[in-house]
Amino acid sequence: MPYDASNVFAKILRGELPCVRVYEDEHTLAFMDIMPSADGHTLVIPKAPAKEIFDLSADGAACLIRATQKVAKAVKKGLNCSGIMLVQLNGAGAGQSIPHVHFHILPREEGLDLHLHGRAMRAPEDLEPLAAKIRAAL
Repeated sequence: MPYDASNVFAKILRGELPCVRVYEDEHTLAFMDIMPSADGHTLVIPKAPAKEIFDLSADGAACLIRATQKVAKAVKKGLNCSGIMLVQLNGAGAGQSIPHVHFHILPREEGLDLHLHGRAMRAPEDLEPLAAKIRAAL
């Protein structure tokens, strides 16, 4: 099945939908998840149209993992959490809900109950203070 340019992340990349930006470079964009499963839940996406990690070029995958590593370090430092969980799902069978490849960066602490996808939407004004801490740590 071809890439669906009407997916939410494609609309964010085109500026048709808002997001709370954390980091951006020539190849990637990182922003706060509006349905976070933990405070500080951040997403990193490639700007290239790709449904799954298998659809990215080797260079595109390298750019995505470099940005993910950079932002994950900032999440850990900026939010002072003891751990970081990285999640990357491919296909509906794996639980991927948006058909544009992405990494979830999830701040973790021992004993924290975690659902992979959040259950409630958060307002941008609630996410911005967390995003500011992460940006400051970049």
